[in-house]
Amino acid sequence: MNAPFPLCREALSLVDLADPGEVGRIEAFVAEMGGSLFHRPAWIRAVEQGTGQRAHGIVAERGGAITGWLPLTEVHSLLFPRALVSSGFGVGGGPLAANELTKLRLCEAAAELAQRLACASVELRSGTAPDDWIVRSDSHANFSGELVDDDDAQLLAIPRKQRAEVRKGLQHDFGVSVGGDRYHRSAQYALYAESVRNLGTPVFPRSLFDAMLDAFGDDADILLVSDHGAPQAAVLTFYHCGVAMPYWGGGNWLARATRANERMYYELMLHARRKGCSRFDFGRSKLGSGAFAYKKNWGFEPEPLAYATWTAPDLQARDVDPTSDAYSAKIALWKKLPLAISNRIGPVIARGLA
Repeated sequence: MNAPFPLCREALSLVDLADPGEVGRIEAFVAEMGGSLFHRPAWIRAVEQGTGQRAHGIVAERGGAITGWLPLTEVHSLLFPRALVSSGFGVGGGPLAANELTKLRLCEAAAELAQRLACASVELRSGTAPDDWIVRSDSHANFSGELVDDDDAQLLAIPRKQRAEVRKGLQHDFGVSVGGDRYHRSAQYALYAESVRNLGTPVFPRSLFDAMLDAFGDDADILLVSDHGAPQAAVLTFYHCGVAMPYWGGGNWLARATRANERMYYELMLHARRKGCSRFDFGRSKLGSGAFAYKKNWGFEPEPLAYATWTAPDLQARDVDPTSDAYSAKIALWKKLPLAISNRIGPVIARGLA
């Protein structure tokens, strides 16, 4: 470890994430505390491997035992100010500790580290934050719910209107497969890239998805829906503590007519239950967005998310909110780009959107 931050009774220090022993200790602490997928060192290390955005971590210790942990991604971009994010490309993170005072100290240490690294801000995607940080709970909501006991009951648990859409997908002669091999990775990335281009968003680099699949092994896979061998919809899903988290999914234009997306998510619920999951986490969406309405149609109730930001004196925090007025014209233009061009330049931009 590097030299510890001076702190009364409890020592805070930067972790050497290249040390397997330290990584193992932190992974065990995250599991013991019931931390999220985004608290795992495996997540921020995969982000670093897949995007080049450097992983950092701050631990609190007392008597040689870990008492707190804050995973951080140092995000740099030509388009936005530098930031420390907990966690990069995640929807969660934030300080993990049993003691609220420890959480606050981790935040203060993150702000100190940000200044050392010339970062304009620290962004926490959950958890406790000091009183002088800006906290927002009116921008995003998460959707999750319990899985039920069998296939038929799972279908009946979906509200009637959305269930009718799923039934249309079930009537189509789709092929459904699950894997993490080269074919599934290529198909998923192509569908995801087309989907986000249609939404006006730069696509993440494929290397990020590959790094995640490699890092999480059996705890991540791709479910692919094909029509007579032609891929129409696919989703990369993570499995953590009995929860299935569909994370990066998309479909082509044909998927709308055939209801391939609806078939995909229903099949994923069944697959998740067979893997031993008891809960389905549909992820976060921006309030008022189409994705927000879509997830609510499946019967999931929105749970507001609180995000906190510290900004260095005399500097301005980055704005990567795609619904911001500053980006409306850019989004409209991006939707019109040929897919080959958006796939070439999108990953360069998206590395800074962690």
